[in-house]
Amino acid sequence: MQEHILEVSGLKKSFGDHEVLRDISFSVEKGEIICIIGSSGSGKSTLLRCLNRLEEPTAGTVLFHGKNTESERSRVSFLSKVGMVFQSFNLFANMSVLENCVIGQMRVLHRTRKEAEEKAVFYLEKVGMAPYRNARPAQLSGGQKQRVAIARALCMDPEVLLFDEPTSALDPEMVGEVLSVMQQLAQAKLTMLIVTHEMSFARDVASRVIFMDQGVIAEDAPPEKLFTAPEHPRTREFLGRIINRQF
Repeated sequence: MQEHILEVSGLKKSFGDHEVLRDISFSVEKGEIICIIGSSGSGKSTLLRCLNRLEEPTAGTVLFHGKNTESERSRVSFLSKVGMVFQSFNLFANMSVLENCVIGQMRVLHRTRKEAEEKAVFYLEKVGMAPYRNARPAQLSGGQKQRVAIARALCMDPEVLLFDEPTSALDPEMVGEVLSVMQQLAQAKLTMLIVTHEMSFARDVASRVIFMDQGVIAEDAPPEKLFTAPEHPRTREFLGRIINRQF
């Protein structure tokens, strides 16, 4: 029997009178790679930000291993197990690559510097960035920054990793190097939720694809079904607009 890591039920988010998320419900099983697609403004990034509490949901529940994440204690435990990779990298500009990967481990996980550095070097090697451990973010390309951001997130030993359009701020020639790292993570069965515009990646790597439209989940299906025989008219319309550009 598969284990639900996350169960989202009735999630809503409004900004004033503007309802961005409307009754979102889905579950995430251990090892799943879920790609979330849809037009700009459909609520994809807001959904991720509500999951990791960068935005507070207006209504609804998020269960982590079957337990509510509302109490302060359960929330701290939950957030320590959910990593996030942003489209704008969010690296500390005044710190080296290595220090960017060390500081969170020491402050949040209370690892010794030696433990934190060993873990950081391990993951920097995994993403091909160990030779740059002493560089500052300003000395790196966009693709290199994003690979460091992924290594930093992995250093925290997340059970779930959230990616918010991780390639959208990159030059086209740098997209491949980041997607390659993410593909390796997928092969290692790390549970991931990925907001992306990269349809080829979603088709080839995802175990499920969620199509969002106007704040709701319009369709949730395996990629082989969603990309070849979508059921919802809006899914067909969306894919029809972009599929010739990417495939």
